[in-house]
Amino acid sequence: MTTLVRKWNGRSNRGFTLVELMVVIVILALLAGLVGNNVMGYIAKAKITTARSQIKMFEGAISAFKLDTGHYPDNADGLYALIEEPPGVTGWNSEGYLENMNDIPKDPWGGDYYYQYPGDYAKFDIWSYGADGQEGGEDEDADIYNSDIAGSEQE
Repeated sequence: MTTLVRKWNGRSNRGFTLVELMVVIVILALLAGLVGNNVMGYIAKAKITTARSQIKMFEGAISAFKLDTGHYPDNADGLYALIEEPPGVTGWNSEGYLENMNDIPKDPWGGDYYYQYPGDYAKFDIWSYGADGQEGGEDEDADIYNSDIAGSEQE
């Protein structure tokens, strides 16, 4: 029985050389780097959009709270006044103001949303400190306030 092994330059063709494998690995790493940076940029934008949407939701719920009770939630109750009836408040909607929520959701980075009445920038302020969880910052670390969102009810 004859073995059919091709010879090329005097050696058998059994696989790839180390140099060929290294070239392929380098090319794959470069592609992964390019694609990874683009994907991370989209994820950051999606988190900012989510935070803005949640802040708009809180803003609408606070406006409904004011229509029912005649005043905005005070700072001590904050956003929790939207899910739990504050003491001494009349006219509060027994179903709450955030549909099917038993707790105030965290921002997309796992931090808290904050509320202040009266606000420094609008009638009341609702904000997230962004990805870094600290005041100030740029891009994904920037603070997101309801007064900065286009279409805000308080413009």
